[in-house]
Amino acid sequence: MSEHPNPSAPGTVDLTSIVKAYDVRGTVPEQMNGAVAHALGVAFARFAGASTVLVGRDMRPSGEELVDEFSRGVMEQGADVVDLGLASTDLVYYAAGRLDAPGAVFTASHNPAQYNGVKFCLSGARPVGQDTGLDQLREVAQDVLDGRGPLAAATVGSRSTRNLLSAFADHVVSFVDTAALRPMRVVADTANGMGGLVVPAVFDRIPQLTLEVMYGELDGTFPNHPADPLQPANQRDLQARVVAGGFDLGLAFDGDADRVFVVDETGRGLSGSTTTAMLAANILRRHPGATILHNLICSRAVPEVIREHGGVPVRTKVGHSFIKQVMADTGAVFGGEHSAHYYFLDNYRADSGLIASMFVLDELSRSESALSIVRKPYERYSSSGEINTHVDDPLAVIERVADAYAHAALDRLDGLTVDVGRWWFNLRPSNTGAAAAAQLEAPDRNECDQRAVDVLALITG
Repeated sequence: MSEHPNPSAPGTVDLTSIVKAYDVRGTVPEQMNGAVAHALGVAFARFAGASTVLVGRDMRPSGEELVDEFSRGVMEQGADVVDLGLASTDLVYYAAGRLDAPGAVFTASHNPAQYNGVKFCLSGARPVGQDTGLDQLREVAQDVLDGRGPLAAATVGSRSTRNLLSAFADHVVSFVDTAALRPMRVVADTANGMGGLVVPAVFDRIPQLTLEVMYGELDGTFPNHPADPLQPANQRDLQARVVAGGFDLGLAFDGDADRVFVVDETGRGLSGSTTTAMLAANILRRHPGATILHNLICSRAVPEVIREHGGVPVRTKVGHSFIKQVMADTGAVFGGEHSAHYYFLDNYRADSGLIASMFVLDELSRSESALSIVRKPYERYSSSGEINTHVDDPLAVIERVADAYAHAALDRLDGLTVDVGRWWFNLRPSNTGAAAAAQLEAPDRNECDQRAVDVLALITG
């Protein structure tokens, strides 16, 4: 049973507050509740226009009721629901690709326990974002909440269940020659998230790998630490365990297990840029001359490595819906983001932390060196990491900074990117509200820190 059995009355939620650029997220039950889930089900069924809709959910306590209400909305519009049960986000993307049906996964990813939300995709795992239908979906769902929604279909759809965990695990391991992987000891911190379900299923297929799982119990209250490995504090338990246990590497998954951060045998974490560059080099050996995507916050090392290995780097905006669209437009075989999302052409252009993990293991096996050695060629600069600063008007701040750096090379692909030659930075409005997010890179730590001080002084005015 759900902790929140009483959905709020229609009209009490303004969906503009929870429909983000790439998905829906809000607090339960104030913003995400049965009424909202039902309205989203009606809207998604009409938007997708398919006879079948796939639905999965993560381990959050509110998920079961939300899926029930969403499914009711879908079925009212005459579509059938295939309930995938507990599932990682990349498992739902795989299902949408394999079954050629639209899908929705109820998850709030790395957000705290009081949140829930939905990520949508169309058949073939095609993304649904702000520019690809999420705004239309929101408008219809708001009409449903406000009592102006479309009528139900004459025939109500049915609901069935399907378990694709085994097929998904087979799919993940198909990306590398598992017989060629050398024996390794791996520890995975799944943070009480969906990695606790999918990670063991994959590693069970590779007997020469020894897996230990930390915090593997599915528990949407996150009793051990937040399921957000982008924050260094949430990798500390894993880093300590890697060293204490003498593991070859550690893997840190987020709550819905579509992202992974990697830790080497000395307990040092790899940035998303380092992992992107390493995977790009591996993939270009298999696909000579291929196009590889990287978002504009990735290190300069990423396009350098891609060119050195004969590939074609293409710079993109931040966010999965943008990257998947550019992959389709360019025929790219792989794309990576600083935030540890990794996209694969043969995974229906969708991201998967587990598939990325397979390529890291393959690269380690190929080199026969420790990860602390393998990583070195891909780390060439010093980064500030993302610096979020509260400001009342992020767009005005960006224009002030642009004026101050009018002498530099500026571009507006995503926020403002300033290239001063030796060093560069990007400044974007935060997706989370009145804040500006800055990311800066320079040749060494001292210069990076000093330039960051200068840019922050401009941001704070």
